[in-house]
Amino acid sequence: MEEGTLKSPSNREGTVDHGGSVDYGEADPFQWDTREDCQVRQILDRVADKWSLLVIALLDRRRLRFTELRREIDGISQRMLTVTLRQLERDGLVKRTVHPVVPPRVEYELTPLGGTLHHTIQTLVSWTEEHQNEIAAARADYDARAAAEESP
Repeated sequence: MEEGTLKSPSNREGTVDHGGSVDYGEADPFQWDTREDCQVRQILDRVADKWSLLVIALLDRRRLRFTELRREIDGISQRMLTVTLRQLERDGLVKRTVHPVVPPRVEYELTPLGGTLHHTIQTLVSWTEEHQNEIAAARADYDARAAAEESP
């Protein structure tokens, strides 16, 4: 390793300035450690999961019961919704309220922390909507090239 460089836990080199700060350049593509046991990676795996994204989107500024969520999320099983809600609750993103009635009524809503994540998800959805035609065209081009390569 050259003098004046520093290795981070993710094995990247950066330049050390006179104050001891490390500069990894304009953009740092390795902001988090990519190892499986890294807490940031675990959180990203959770919140970027398709079911979690849909639950967070549906709970924006409203409370829903389990059955309402299941009805709204096409293709999710009862077990998967239960697991997703428990994980989001454990992470402090969803609040579960059990009302003391017979039969018990359970409602879910975003916590303030979950609300901040919803804003980020909405940005991602907006980007997707804005670029969906470009992505569809890229997929069609790719599929056409792949089909041409498979043909004798």
